[in-house]
Amino acid sequence: MPSWTLLTGRLALGASLALATSVLASTAFAQATSETMLKDRKITIGFANQAPWGFKGEDGEATGFHPDLVRAAFKPLGVEKIELVIAEFGALIPALAAKRVDIVASGLAINPQRCKQVIFSEPDLAVGDGVLVAKGNPLNIHSYADVVANSQIRMGGGRGSSNTQNALDAGIPSSQMTLFQDVGASVSALTAKRVDAVTMSIGSLIAVMQSPNLKDVERAMPFKPFIKPNGQPALNYAALAFRPADTELRDLYNKRLAEMRNDGTLAKIMEKYGFSPTAEMAPPAIKAAELCQG
Repeated sequence: MPSWTLLTGRLALGASLALATSVLASTAFAQATSETMLKDRKITIGFANQAPWGFKGEDGEATGFHPDLVRAAFKPLGVEKIELVIAEFGALIPALAAKRVDIVASGLAINPQRCKQVIFSEPDLAVGDGVLVAKGNPLNIHSYADVVANSQIRMGGGRGSSNTQNALDAGIPSSQMTLFQDVGASVSALTAKRVDAVTMSIGSLIAVMQSPNLKDVERAMPFKPFIKPNGQPALNYAALAFRPADTELRDLYNKRLAEMRNDGTLAKIMEKYGFSPTAEMAPPAIKAAELCQG
């Protein structure tokens, strides 16, 4: 049986001190982390119990995209046991800083603010907006531009979400946009035909599609991401997070990630959890260091 621990936001109380300690840790400690992991054949991962990123399966084991990726990366190196720590999303980085976990594996997006607290692996996923439509995509929606071009299309989205803002920034008039309190309400509106399409994050869309009761909707594929004014696509790049001192462990994982990208393992795990390798695999040219610079 797996070993489970539930953490709460209380971890954040000591996060600053723990983080300072980890930042000042020596290179020798970083080497010891990976060496100890390989010697003990054990690693501890933290995740937020959210599908499809990482969640507790019916068998009690951690499942999901990132836990599976960690297993695939380290099992060939002799790491046979993965200890699991469930935490609130906001408590994951404090748990890492406090050395309660070795890796955060929960769909964490790379951004400059987080890069001040952790070091990231190279990105594995490029996650943008997903659009849910009626079965067969009868209105042929493959971009926000398609909605702009057809004033009869009614788009739904979460109130205050970045996905909804992307749709509005792409030029969809507010008169064509209906705002909802949460994903469940927007999906209900779609199935009731009160809207023709709903925008949400790819992760949320995949989780919605796992419901056995949803039979008359599908993901709009392909779907072109919104291009921001700076010319860059509106994408979040997901990766694993490590303590700043654990550069050797991070580098070891990056080497395995490159191998899994080349041998097809990464694509298989993506497909298992509803991600499209052609649409959502992060390009090798996109580097964590550059994303940390914004």
